[in-house]
Amino acid sequence: MELAEEGYFERTGVKLLGANPETIRKAEDRQAFRETMMAISEPIVPSGVVENIEDAVALAVEIGYPVIVRPAYTLGGTGGGIASDEAELRDITKNGLRYSRVGQVLIERCIAGWKEIEYEVMRDAKGNVITVCNMENLDPVGVHTGDSIVVAPSQTLCDKEYQMLRTSALNIITALGIEGGCNVQYALHPDSFEYAVIEVNPRVSRSSALASKATGYPIARVAAKIAVGYGLDEIQNAVTGQTCACFEPTLDYCVVKFPKWPFDKFVYATRTLGTQMKATGEVMAIAQSFESALMKAVRSAEINLQYLCIPRLATLSDNEIETLLSQCDDERVFVVAEALRRNISAQKIFEITKIDPWFTGRINNLISLERRLSSEKVDKALYDEAKRLGFPDKVIEKLSGQKAPSYRRASFKMVDTCAAEFEAQTPYYYSSWDEECEVRPSDKKKLIVFGSGPIRIGQGIEFDYCSVHCVWAARAAGYEAIIVNNNPETVSTDFDTSDRLYFEPLTPEDVRSIIEAERPDGAIVQFGGQTAIKLAAHMESMGVPILGTPAWSIDAAEDREIFDRILTRCEIERPAGDTVYTEDEAIAVANRLGYPVLVRPSYVLGGQGMDIAMSDEDVREFMGIINRVKQEHPVLVDKYLMGKEIEVDAICDGESILIPGIMEHIERAGVHSGDSISVYPPQNIPARHRDTIVEYTRRLAAELQVKGLVNIQFVLYNDKIYIIEVNPRSSRTVPFISKVTGVPMVDLATRCILGERLAELGFGTGLYPESDYVAVKVPVFSFEKLHNVDTHLGPEMKSTGEVLGIAKTFKEALYKGLLAAGMKLSTGGGVLLTVRDSDKQELVPIADRFSRLGFELFGTGGTAKNLNFHMIPCNAVRKSHEPEPNIINLLESGKIAYMISTSSKGRQPWRADVQIRRKAVERSIVCLTSLDTAGALAQALESGIKVADIEPVDVSTLSHITIK
Repeated sequence: MELAEEGYFERTGVKLLGANPETIRKAEDRQAFRETMMAISEPIVPSGVVENIEDAVALAVEIGYPVIVRPAYTLGGTGGGIASDEAELRDITKNGLRYSRVGQVLIERCIAGWKEIEYEVMRDAKGNVITVCNMENLDPVGVHTGDSIVVAPSQTLCDKEYQMLRTSALNIITALGIEGGCNVQYALHPDSFEYAVIEVNPRVSRSSALASKATGYPIARVAAKIAVGYGLDEIQNAVTGQTCACFEPTLDYCVVKFPKWPFDKFVYATRTLGTQMKATGEVMAIAQSFESALMKAVRSAEINLQYLCIPRLATLSDNEIETLLSQCDDERVFVVAEALRRNISAQKIFEITKIDPWFTGRINNLISLERRLSSEKVDKALYDEAKRLGFPDKVIEKLSGQKAPSYRRASFKMVDTCAAEFEAQTPYYYSSWDEECEVRPSDKKKLIVFGSGPIRIGQGIEFDYCSVHCVWAARAAGYEAIIVNNNPETVSTDFDTSDRLYFEPLTPEDVRSIIEAERPDGAIVQFGGQTAIKLAAHMESMGVPILGTPAWSIDAAEDREIFDRILTRCEIERPAGDTVYTEDEAIAVANRLGYPVLVRPSYVLGGQGMDIAMSDEDVREFMGIINRVKQEHPVLVDKYLMGKEIEVDAICDGESILIPGIMEHIERAGVHSGDSISVYPPQNIPARHRDTIVEYTRRLAAELQVKGLVNIQFVLYNDKIYIIEVNPRSSRTVPFISKVTGVPMVDLATRCILGERLAELGFGTGLYPESDYVAVKVPVFSFEKLHNVDTHLGPEMKSTGEVLGIAKTFKEALYKGLLAAGMKLSTGGGVLLTVRDSDKQELVPIADRFSRLGFELFGTGGTAKNLNFHMIPCNAVRKSHEPEPNIINLLESGKIAYMISTSSKGRQPWRADVQIRRKAVERSIVCLTSLDTAGALAQALESGIKVADIEPVDVSTLSHITIK
């Protein structure tokens, strides 16, 4: 929109396809949207558009509290919220105006408690228009749809309501003139036919992905064809191969989307849900009933639950459960189930939660069956009923105390977009217990690839990239490739990515049914992250060989005693440490090693539960957090070496290795690799250490019998290379290093798994030649969405994504990466410095660089005193608990461009240093919690690069990548 508004497209003769700027403005600009809806007589919630705080306050008085604040041109409800009084309104509006691209927010009467309904609509240039799918949020208005449990198709609407909203959606997309896809969100009064249009997204959205996977109708593909001129009547339905895209899909099943939240990582985060999205991902389940789909979704979400029961809730009183019902958070559906177990009435639950009684009734069906399983003999009839409602055998056995009588396995039904009216051409399955319907496996050699489940911190889209490229390579090699996954946001769950797709939970029991139906020749688990790795141990009992690296190697890399023996044989050193199971053992080992120590649970991704302990108090806090997540699991306590971290992804064919590139982290060891800025090729690693890294990689790959991918993390400390950890599987850096080197890592790894040799694949062995340009991977965080989360970086990963900067020099690549990550790279203003005692001397040269760049320095007492002692001018500022004006006032003043903050204590939200870092997030101030990152930023700013100065790189020497 900014390019369009400044006339760039017009000057260069570029035409926007699908949605033109005026259409986008009418939908995204809050005032234009109101005017458009009123022009076509579509009801909207009483509201007004404001561009300053005082107007917002005046409008809220007129409308009446509570009000919803919705910034223009933002995603995921960023900057918005519900305000119950003037103080909250002023705070939320201030953020909303800052996040809005046009400095504009909508102040809207809060109608929390109404039903929230969505329609996915398609329109072409001829005026043909259809609804692809309608969806209903289990949670009422007031919870962002990305944080809601969503059901498709809608379950509680009568035909009159459905047709009323469908007609409205068709009118809206026509009035806006959209050519392609559109998402329309409605609020529907629970006791009348009154409705209001909440908002329209003139584009594909998160809901579009869900609607696509729920129906089998490829919304993005159809929208792209419409954009280049096709009509809906000219686009073939790729699923049936017989109908066209203007046929509205029909669903003869129920779909449930369940969000995946990061609260297992952010144990101190505020778990309350509202209009600002907090989920990092989601899962989708397909079944013949809502009950079964909900149970599948809970299993798919990987929250260590098999059914609607959180054991902790069973210990609470009825009054405590009623209190929890009034708190809208990530556990609400489980609280509703517990309330029904206590015989709290459905009417009372509705009055408190505004969740439609239809949903409560279906959840009660599950509770009723729980009671029957606990009190009756589990015969064939009861077992079949439990399976139809989605109960896995483990839960049936737990509730009944009897072994589940497995009379037959699950059968599979097909998603075909047309309720079996036409024969489907693409095999896209979900399990069912309602009737016998068998998969007919082919006679071809086939392998099964397990996907990575929901996107979460530590296991993101990178593993889906690996799974998809594995499938493509296997198909090219002549295998029939089968994918099992449950994430609607991914390419792996596109109906045409694999030969067969199973949309199922990734649990041993659910996978067993698929294996019994397909009888694959082997399974590949190394590309699906921890989700797939956890299934490796179950494959042998199912008679399916693991292709590639053997399962024992995965265990060996995590088992300290076995791994230590491997390192001894390989003559490789690692930081001293030990395995413990209790808090007392951890404290004893920490004191023997000497602080600081690294405390981490085994078998985790993304450093979950990992932290650096500086004292016995820290060990106690971290062990408590770990035991909450991974009870009775071994915990590793290692001496912390604060050296330079280096990372390698390698491919091994069982004998030879290929290392596409070595990556150097800007932040020292102690900041998780996923949160570190990573540089390729390394800028500060001497050749002799690179040679050592290559040799250590070769030895470990051979000892662990790696066939496929292996990821190894090293630390360079006191001029010596140590091993931090080895992961004999794919990693989150595989897409990064594949793209910047041109080595198709997953393709080569898959071919090695299937028996080929690296020497025959045209890329050689050893360390691949380095590129003549620099690539920098920069993490992206979502701290503004997660309240009370400390932004201080450590061994536990916090980033939710990453970006890539490529250039001829390190400084320019870093500048591009920081800019792409959303940092406001100011060249002037103030820098606020507040660091722990151990960092004060190291801060001196960094502060000097910022001072020489013309920044005004501010520092808390000890920091400012130390800088001034070293002749670096720094203004002293009072701490937050001291009289005003203090550090909080300074952060709110608009003078500060950057803050550098480190602390030696824990991450509890009530700590002063945590609170000032949170204040920086709220005020969109770049906050750096590693001196290495601060030094790199100063280096980028010293280069004098400006956005306007960045020229396209000469790509004449690069065959695989174009750099802009």
